[in-house]
Amino acid sequence: MIGQVLLVAVLALPAAGALVTALLPERTARITATVFAALTLVVAVSSWSSSDVSWLWVPRLGINFHLGVDGISYPLVVLTALLTVLCCAYTVWKVPEGGSGRTLSALILVLEVGILGTFLALDLVLFFVFFEVVLLPMYAVIAGWGGPNRRAAARKFVLYTLAGSVLLLLGVFTVVAAAGTSDMSMLAYGAGLSRTTQCVAFTLFALAFAVKAPLWPLHTWLPAAHTEAPTVGSVLLAGVMLKMGTYGLIRIGIGVTPEGADWASWVLGAFAVAAIVAGSLICLRQTELKRLIAYSSVGHMGFVLLGIATQTTAGVQAALIGNVAHGIITGLLFFLAGAVKDRAHTGNLADLGGLRETAPRLAGLVGFACIASLGLPGLAGFWGEAFAVVAALHRGWTTFAVIAAIGGALTALYFMRLLRKLTHGPATSALTGISAITRTEWLAWSPLIVLTLAVGLVPALVLTPALDSLASIGALR
Repeated sequence: MIGQVLLVAVLALPAAGALVTALLPERTARITATVFAALTLVVAVSSWSSSDVSWLWVPRLGINFHLGVDGISYPLVVLTALLTVLCCAYTVWKVPEGGSGRTLSALILVLEVGILGTFLALDLVLFFVFFEVVLLPMYAVIAGWGGPNRRAAARKFVLYTLAGSVLLLLGVFTVVAAAGTSDMSMLAYGAGLSRTTQCVAFTLFALAFAVKAPLWPLHTWLPAAHTEAPTVGSVLLAGVMLKMGTYGLIRIGIGVTPEGADWASWVLGAFAVAAIVAGSLICLRQTELKRLIAYSSVGHMGFVLLGIATQTTAGVQAALIGNVAHGIITGLLFFLAGAVKDRAHTGNLADLGGLRETAPRLAGLVGFACIASLGLPGLAGFWGEAFAVVAALHRGWTTFAVIAAIGGALTALYFMRLLRKLTHGPATSALTGISAITRTEWLAWSPLIVLTLAVGLVPALVLTPALDSLASIGALR
């Protein structure tokens, strides 16, 4: 009973917080939002042993409000709650130009409801509803508090995401019409679905989730959204919103339509390695800081997709830890990129240089985040990418494994290029006399630094809870 209350509270607290925040004065509202987000984090951490919650939601259609948490979703639930706390706390200190901090904080909490609900939903229709909840709040965050081209970026984000939503809805209808139920626990291993139905449904699901992740070549909305979004928007977008797509591929793609996933596995693997190499090559040509980090996500999500495509236990575990590691590290990178742009008033790499001369601590943190993202052993980014390549070899995809490894080398190359341009050489005028790291920034960044080390040194923190859960989602090799 207590476990069920905790699951409901994980969603109820940020929803209530958003309502309360919207009614309070400006600074009080931002502090209140942070308190609600902190309470949500405490409940999310405590929800690990919770039993499922299920009650009839739409009686005539037999749709249940079914929530549950397991080793697949739990790390992402906690990561979402943590990043929301950090973003709310950051907003208390600094509100980006464009609107009130009260409204921004309320929107962040609404985003949290949608993302958490997506990770907790065990009913396909409920999953779709939560999947869509994030659309308008993120549009408002980009359009209201973003950069000069924020409205065009927000429109592009909405158009791509809506296209993916249509495909997801068609996939849900295909499965529900064929199986007569939308309950994922009853649909496990493709129960009640023919091979043809699974192949059609998986194709729709894969395209929908590829837009959200985003996976190459459906990624073109991402750079503009990240470049124009405020710092907290970029952190949530990269840290957890992209994971809704790859999580959906595991939970629904493999879990509900395993034969469809097996049928398309080679194609997914090909697109994965294409994303890894394409993302890296594009990064080598970037001249804007946030845009480079945004494109790096295309390559990192390619490694996650490669792990999923192998449909091996090792591969899906690589995808799970890759998801979490990318959320931690890229969240930190966008916080740091925001700090650099706020101080220099530009993200153009040609105008940035010599950061280690004017702000050595900030330069050191940027270096730490970059080497973590490129997959240095001992840091969180290593495990997902290395074991995705190993899983591809075990599947017999030697060519894919070699191409992915080359992509990993290119990742190191573009991050070294970034560090050379940003931190080395004489200080540019844009970085001369910039302020030191504030206490609030240390507060927001420190948990991500610690987690980067913890997951890198003890990957079992993510892998062990997931091991038993993987057996229940589909046919893994």
